[in-house]
Formats: sequence, structure tokens, C-alpha cells
Amino acid sequence: MIRLPRTIQLDRSDNVIFAPAAAPGEWAVPGTFMFAGRDPDSLSRKEQIAFRSGFLGAESFGWSTLVTVTFAGPQDRDALVETLARQFMEKLGAPDMSTAIPAAEEEVSMAQDLCRGHSEGTLIALHRTNSDAGIREQFRTLKPRDTTAFSASYLGGHDKAFHMVETNEDDAFDLADFAQGKGIS
Repeated sequence: MIRLPRTIQLDRSDNVIFAPAAAPGEWAVPGTFMFAGRDPDSLSRKEQIAFRSGFLGAESFGWSTLVTVTFAGPQDRDALVETLARQFMEKLGAPDMSTAIPAAEEEVSMAQDLCRGHSEGTLIALHRTNSDAGIREQFRTLKPRDTTAFSASYLGGHDKAFHMVETNEDDAFDLADFAQGKGIS
């Protein structure tokens, strides 16, 4: 069995900060190639956030803050390579599959190397920076705890990063009032 990264959402914040956000459970790659050769000043605010901390979901070509190490079979890996190669043609202009597959294979190999040696369920976060020497990636792992502060089983040992509050467009929201327990006006 090999290990590959899958997108995960511990809360709905990815849907707010990324455009688009990856769906939970997609196979993923770091996706740094999406920023190669681009002027950092030309990136939109959401692209800047994706640059700093996003993994690329292969199916949606959307972004995820975290991935989880997942066991995968050879057929899963092959499907990921094919999906990514198809995206390279459709979204990035690769001329054909014979050109796109080697590039996709390289990305999937990097994703597989990233997961190697980590236990299933380990979360991986990414931080990118740009300098004169190029783009630098730093990865860190988050291991699940036996219990969480929220004791929610669906979190799998990881606490929520944020608490999302939905409002109607007509509702006024004051963060200071909310923090003092006053709610939505």
C-alpha cells in the first residue's frame, strides 16, 4: 500500500478563503506549479492565500488548507495521475496526454513522497514563501489526539480551527458584539 494526500476540511473556512475550495476527500498534490513564473504582486487576495497555504485538489482544481495521509492502492495512484494530466490539458493548455502524463506523474510522486513514513490520518499543512531564489515550501504535520476540546468524533482527534457563523444578508454582524455574547442584530 502507498500513501497519498487527500483534502480534508475540519470546518468550512476553506470555502470562505479559497476560490475555489477543494471538496473534502479529493486526492491532492502540493500544486506549487500553479504559481511558477507568476509575479506575486499579480495574485488576487484569494490566490495569495492559496499560494501561502493551499494544497491543490486534483478533481476540482480547488484549494485545501490541510491534507490527510491516506492509504491508496496502485489503481488510486493511476487515477490521480490521469485526473491531474486531464486537468493539465483542460485548465493549463497541455497539448496532449503524452505531454501531460509525465508532469502529472512528477507531481503525484512528490505527493507520495510527502506522505511516506507518516501514519494514516496524519494531517499535513503547507507554507510557501517566495524569494529571489524561488518558491520555498515548508510542511508540518499535525497528529491527532485521543480526545479533542470539542469531543466531536467526526474531528478524528483534531479540534476545529474556526467556528463559522451563518447570517442572512439582511442581518448586521458586529464582531465585537458577537465576542461579548450579544449575537447578531
